[in-house]
Amino acid sequence: MNTHSEFVEVLLRRTIEACIGPSALRNQGSAKVLEKAREYLRTIDLRAFSDIDEPTFKSLLDKHTLKLQHHLPTNAQHWGAARKAMNLFLRDILYNRYLCSSYAFVQNEKWLEVPLDSYVARGIRANFDGDLPKWSGIKNLTPATSDKFQIAAKYIARNRKIVPVHLDVYFWREIAKRGSV
Repeated sequence: MNTHSEFVEVLLRRTIEACIGPSALRNQGSAKVLEKAREYLRTIDLRAFSDIDEPTFKSLLDKHTLKLQHHLPTNAQHWGAARKAMNLFLRDILYNRYLCSSYAFVQNEKWLEVPLDSYVARGIRANFDGDLPKWSGIKNLTPATSDKFQIAAKYIARNRKIVPVHLDVYFWREIAKRGSV
């Protein structure tokens, strides 16, 4: 007989497979990058993200980004790829009502970063009047450049009365090509 906890575990594995698909981490330097990213994400205890404050959330995100970065194949150990994978994963936990409820994740919504890629970077740039660094790809993304784009995302999200993580929905692919929503 299946229990709710078994269902949540299977759903979590499915979510990891879906959120870290081939397009999420393409061109990162290794064919094994997806496999290794998914492998690491399966080890994260999401209960650690429950009932915490913003600094603790940010610290956990940074810690897991670095651990994931070092778990990736040697020629694909890019901070930007690891951060994108973490942000996609955490976003999809939020977006799944069963997982969000099981891990008391709704409180984290306001702290989640928008997963950065070329489409999101283009959307942020088109909707932000301030200076932003040149986008040179996930492979070359640094914490400092990411922070600048995340600050701009917060500004845009605040003006739209949403939280930054949701900008990914608006700036995704074809929508981002138009420059704004």
